[in-house]
Amino acid sequence: MTDQGERYDRIAAGYLRWWAPVLVLDAVATLDLVAGDVAAGAGRILDLGTGTGTLGLAAVQRWPTVRVTGIDVSTEMAHAATLEADRRLRGADRARFESVVGYADELPFEDAGFDVVVSSFVLQLVPSRARALREARRVLRPGGRIAYVTWLAGGDRFAGDEIFDQVLDEAGIGARDDEDGGAPDIASPEAAAQGLRRAGFSQVRATAATLEHRFGVDGYVGFLEEFDEEDLFAGLVERKRTRVVARLRERLAQLPPDDLVLRLPIVRATGVVPRG
Repeated sequence: MTDQGERYDRIAAGYLRWWAPVLVLDAVATLDLVAGDVAAGAGRILDLGTGTGTLGLAAVQRWPTVRVTGIDVSTEMAHAATLEADRRLRGADRARFESVVGYADELPFEDAGFDVVVSSFVLQLVPSRARALREARRVLRPGGRIAYVTWLAGGDRFAGDEIFDQVLDEAGIGARDDEDGGAPDIASPEAAAQGLRRAGFSQVRATAATLEHRFGVDGYVGFLEEFDEEDLFAGLVERKRTRVVARLRERLAQLPPDDLVLRLPIVRATGVVPRG
């Protein structure tokens, strides 16, 4: 189990409650990039880094002809995807989704076993994006398509994060560690396209966009406590944690509502395995 897998095991419930709703619209929009392939007969889909199943389950609900395998390095995230499938799908639809545990850069699947690979907000977490893309190409059949969305480097700093760091500093806790242990965010759409070409894909396209999500005070505090900074809060004694949360709520409530709109640059990219 990797450090990433262990961390997401701990925060799977928080991810489902607080972070998946932030990502859902832009994650599911990735399916539009493969709609033509499904219409042409693509039926076997791999959801790379399925998390709590947002993308894979949306594919099953959108298309009655596909079967989706979701893979995640975290046992608890894969289990959460299974529970979400039990909750959201019925009968024959439920049988068209499965989740397994495994590594994006060492996929436990045979060559050319899938028609489509999709992925949402995962390729910034893998140890090597290049290896993960090569593995995706390996498990795709000739003519199969990959489509993903992930973060672009840059963008303005979120006002909520500024306030949180100020509160931590005032409490004597110090700066947060922004390193996630994965690959760097993609520098540009051109870099995303080049990465796909180097992995052996053709007909490559990549475009920039912006993810937007409006937090409320409760939503942002819950996101920090139960997902993004769960380790930090877990390490605080109860009295100090209570003071930090109270001060954070007070300061966030003073912000104009628009300052609590998270805006982050993203990139969508797609490519096809050459035939022959």
